[in-house]
Amino acid sequence: MVTDSTPFSLPPAMVQRAREFRGTPAPVRDAATVVLLRPSGDSFQLYVLKRATTMVFGGLYAFPGGGVDPSDRPLTIRDDWSRLLGVPDEQARAVVGAAARELFEEAGVLLAGPIEQPDRTISDVSTAEWEAERAALAAREITLTELLQRHHLRLRDDLLFPWARWITPEFEPKRFDTWFFVSLLPEGQTARDVSGESDGTQWSGPAAAYGLAMLPPTRSTVDSLRPYKKIAEVIAASSRRNAATPVQPRVEFTEDGGALLHIP
Repeated sequence: MVTDSTPFSLPPAMVQRAREFRGTPAPVRDAATVVLLRPSGDSFQLYVLKRATTMVFGGLYAFPGGGVDPSDRPLTIRDDWSRLLGVPDEQARAVVGAAARELFEEAGVLLAGPIEQPDRTISDVSTAEWEAERAALAAREITLTELLQRHHLRLRDDLLFPWARWITPEFEPKRFDTWFFVSLLPEGQTARDVSGESDGTQWSGPAAAYGLAMLPPTRSTVDSLRPYKKIAEVIAASSRRNAATPVQPRVEFTEDGGALLHIP
């Protein structure tokens, strides 16, 4: 696990922003990110995408995710999310909805199943009809709730497991309060590069993914998954994680002009 004794070296652009920062920090916006898992032999793999070079943090690997939208409030979800995420019920509902929506928008994976069969998940959602629905959702022409209702589906939020919570350092111009979830790839579905915001995607074991270029929250999340060999172990560990208390990294400037990010 990453600790305060193993800080991250910040890239030059972030070092410059940290050193030049003065004044009032930018407001924090809620966000959600999903670490999608699938079995691989006796172990498991996680799904990562490489952000397009035209985007902020282009060239770095990340998980599907993004900011919470006002419409992200599914009607029927578990009643313990507020406690698990450490925020009021409506806010927790929006964060969970954003996690499911972003996963569908960016990876083509829909965590949903028939209303009358709560233990089932919908299988293939890569058809032309579903792709049209996904595109409409991404364009905010429909909400996730509307999409689920028109197909007589319910959100399978029981397939989402809270893992961590990070708040962007104060020196960044855009700041997020981001909840990281782990989730299971539903049987019959395939993660796809559909976001238009990446230069490619891949499935990778945690050890291999650790070698990819990532921002500290992503790197720390990958590192936290490395001790586990099976998905069942990850799910069991999620109940012992504290996703209600945010990680707020501490910046230390070094004599050589650089900066280190310490993780409490």
